[in-house]
Amino acid sequence: MPRNKALGTRRRPYAERKVNVRGTIPRFLIVCEGERTEPNYFERFRVPRDVVALEVRGIGYNTLSLVREAIKLKDEGDYDQVWCVFDRDSIPAQTFNEALRLANQEGIRVAYSNEAFELWYLLHFDFLNTGIRRAAYIARLTEKIGKRYAKNSRDMYDILESRQQTAIENAKRLLNIYNLCRPAEDNPSTTVHLLVIELLKFSR
Repeated sequence: MPRNKALGTRRRPYAERKVNVRGTIPRFLIVCEGERTEPNYFERFRVPRDVVALEVRGIGYNTLSLVREAIKLKDEGDYDQVWCVFDRDSIPAQTFNEALRLANQEGIRVAYSNEAFELWYLLHFDFLNTGIRRAAYIARLTEKIGKRYAKNSRDMYDILESRQQTAIENAKRLLNIYNLCRPAEDNPSTTVHLLVIELLKFSR
């Protein structure tokens, strides 16, 4: 199949570079704190498996323990990109910051959310720059999607896909309001959009 046909010809705003699919297929490993919520989202991501190998694991560990597990998996495999996906939650700031430092040291990228992954979902609908409680995330998402939000839903990617670019813009705008980025204190904030942008480079 010709390369231009495999990648598609439509311009994508966040596909700053098109991936060379000739030769070895790039391998992504996404290691998630949640066992179902985050994996269910990223496993549904529309990237052709003949263009990129996408492996998603729901580990059930949080922050520092998750990063250490990702380091172990990275050493065992041959991955082009390894990402950790975790939340700030009520984790002590020192532990959260140490997880970010260790990941950076080991070449692992982090898609964090302060305080919950559902912030990324809400940004598909609205720009949110005020911290809210977890129960409020559920109530707002229930209102936005028109049905009761279930944390472990398998169809959230499909529900939100058409609003993906809005979420990216809102997430970038949100980070820009913090003059000095302090992830453990910046509530709300997220870098999930950075992982989404990377995956979009492989979409057709």
